[in-house]
Amino acid sequence: MADRPVADGDFEARVRASFVRQKAMVTIGAELTLVTPGTVEIEMPYSPEFTQQHGFLHAGVISMALDSACGYAAYSLMPADAGVLTIEFKVNLLAPGKGERFIFRGSVTKPGRTIMVADGQAFAYDSEGGAKLIATMTGTMMTVVGREGIEG
Repeated sequence: MADRPVADGDFEARVRASFVRQKAMVTIGAELTLVTPGTVEIEMPYSPEFTQQHGFLHAGVISMALDSACGYAAYSLMPADAGVLTIEFKVNLLAPGKGERFIFRGSVTKPGRTIMVADGQAFAYDSEGGAKLIATMTGTMMTVVGREGIEG
């Protein structure tokens, strides 16, 4: 279909360049570990600085990282001159954010020219490499072109 976006040849470089400019991700020590058309994974180590009172990764940090994963998944399918903004999301917290490291995966489930829907999953990994699903997200992302101050 003509209205289904397709990643351009430079999508990975664009996503990675945008990600390093995102100070929130830098602050939490997150890094991109997978960038493919329509799917992105972000990984971060456990740090007590980002926990709540019980020592679990804070729900706000989980939500922020899932939002970035879903947003960049959508951005990977957007035109080279576009920017991405989240216009809505819903998070389900399924288990405490307890682990040695965390992976946040975003995948586009409904691509479109202006609006995309992406689903995310957050996993906590223990010291033996065992993974546990701790949260899910559904987000709606908007393609923004030609608006001052909003670029890739």
